[in-house]
Amino acid sequence: MAPSPRPARPRRSDWLSVGEVASRSGVAVSALHFYEARGLIRSTRTAGNQRRYPRAVLRRIAVIKAAQRAGVPLAEIGRALAALPADAAPGKADWQRLSRQWRAGLDARIEQLLRLRDHLDGCIGCGCLSLRDCPLRNPGDVLACEGPGARLLDP
Repeated sequence: MAPSPRPARPRRSDWLSVGEVASRSGVAVSALHFYEARGLIRSTRTAGNQRRYPRAVLRRIAVIKAAQRAGVPLAEIGRALAALPADAAPGKADWQRLSRQWRAGLDARIEQLLRLRDHLDGCIGCGCLSLRDCPLRNPGDVLACEGPGARLLDP
């Protein structure tokens, strides 16, 4: 069985400077460096040690930003992007697969926010968030069995 073909290496004209990527993606240069340090995107270096990114990085950044807006933690985004080819632009099928992976976590966060919203008015009435039976931080006083001191039910 023949090995699957590797994606073609971008032509010299397909490389973008860090400033071009920042301008076209709307992401700060410092954020690009941060994403690169976390392995979310890759660059190559010129003979003068300047970063150059393949054009496909623009789509990866779009996926990162969309996922962040949806509340997906950066670590989860990184794990998902690691399963994609590093030098190819993610396509519609890739995005659909990634969004399906994140749906359960997003649903759980939505439920948590709804509970918070529904109990928030009772908490504002007490004004302290430190009552024995706070519906937000200690529903049903479940933390009392762990002894005295500050504890959080949900981080």
